[in-house]
Amino acid sequence: MSAQAVLFDAPGPKAKRRHAIFTIVGSAVIAVLLVSVVYRLSTQGQLEAAKWTPFLTASPWLNYLIPGLIGTLSAAVVSVIAAGMLGLVLGVGRLSDLAWVRWLSGIVVEFFRAVPVLIMMIFLFIIFSRNGVFLPSVNPFMAVVIALTLYNGSVIAELVRSGVNSLPKGQAEAGLSIGLTPGQTLREIELPQALVAMLPALMGQLVVVIKDTALGYGITYSELLNQAKNLGSGYSNTLPAYMVAAALFIVINYAMTNLAGSVERRLKRRGHTAAPVTTTVPNIVQGHAEPGDVADDAAEGQTTT
Repeated sequence: MSAQAVLFDAPGPKAKRRHAIFTIVGSAVIAVLLVSVVYRLSTQGQLEAAKWTPFLTASPWLNYLIPGLIGTLSAAVVSVIAAGMLGLVLGVGRLSDLAWVRWLSGIVVEFFRAVPVLIMMIFLFIIFSRNGVFLPSVNPFMAVVIALTLYNGSVIAELVRSGVNSLPKGQAEAGLSIGLTPGQTLREIELPQALVAMLPALMGQLVVVIKDTALGYGITYSELLNQAKNLGSGYSNTLPAYMVAAALFIVINYAMTNLAGSVERRLKRRGHTAAPVTTTVPNIVQGHAEPGDVADDAAEGQTTT
């Protein structure tokens, strides 16, 4: 019995008809909702050409959308790099042989995974602003980056830990058998393999970081969502501005999702690469024959035929 037959039963005629009915009804409901939304937008004047024509000019893009996009990507890139380094340190700490290192790393990871990112941003922004830690213009950026780094670093630490634990036990045993310490085995053998295996998940986490930069809206960070609000206020087209910003987020995240999928497919293809085929028959002496005996001559005859 195949695995597919065990996990999924092929639908029969009645099930196929039922699925078709559900598909038609669901599509009709979605179509009605879309028509209703478009009608409401039209009656409220949100689809008027005057509200959308500014996006065909350069000023909204140069003064609002592109600076906001740069702010979003800047915070995302810095956060991803910092979170990757923090996650690697915390992940290795959770796998350490020292109990106090494991406990300390675990407390840090679980704490920052539990605290909402927006609360961390607001808390850091207040601390930085009241104590003059950074320049006033830099405070929002640093609050966003540090909050995203702490949260996503904790998530990456769990990815590192689960990636190492998912490796076959023989990997660690092989390292220990050749004289490596547990720490050397982790760094030299297990961790490189785990990083390659979790690369698609890491790239998927980049999508989360890009979306979470929009939380900087609450602390006046000049990212895409905040700039869309300013654009809507300046051109009296708030809803169209938000819709364009949402479309930009969708395009960026869709591109990152496709990139993560392509990396995962490439890793899978590389992981299943077959070794070159050979037809050579090994020269094996069976029994207790000595070199030059009949059994040895017969084996040599097999390799030359």
